[in-house]
Amino acid sequence: MALATRNHPKPTLEGARAVLAATQRRAEELRAPMDLAVVDDGGQLLAFERMDGAKPSSIVIAIVKAQAVALRRGPTGPAMAGDQVNLPLTLGLAIAYPDGQTPIRDGVPLLVAGEVVGAIGASAGAEDQDVDEARAGAAALVNA
Repeated sequence: MALATRNHPKPTLEGARAVLAATQRRAEELRAPMDLAVVDDGGQLLAFERMDGAKPSSIVIAIVKAQAVALRRGPTGPAMAGDQVNLPLTLGLAIAYPDGQTPIRDGVPLLVAGEVVGAIGASAGAEDQDVDEARAGAAALVNA
């Protein structure tokens, strides 16, 4: 019987920065500046960036999106084309204040060998822009 897990992959700061850079490139392509947050699998912030022109009001939203995914170990929000079927809406729950939780959508997991090792949240644009940009960032880690 195993008493501890071994060889559990974790994102590094360099990996988090690569995710942010890929997300920012996609945001620039879409001309939709974002607040971007990368967290580890426990929802702890690894890296954050607010692009020029991004809404300050979306800072906390980006962080909570990423936390929701990390804590649930999967994407949050409605199923997108080509994604999961028969899941009209999944809300992630992330601790947003000591006595409660806030439902939030559109976070994207960071995967290594099929295991959720963290997450990215992007916020400040339209819902489809947020998730598109976050997916571009997540792909940077998968393709590394």
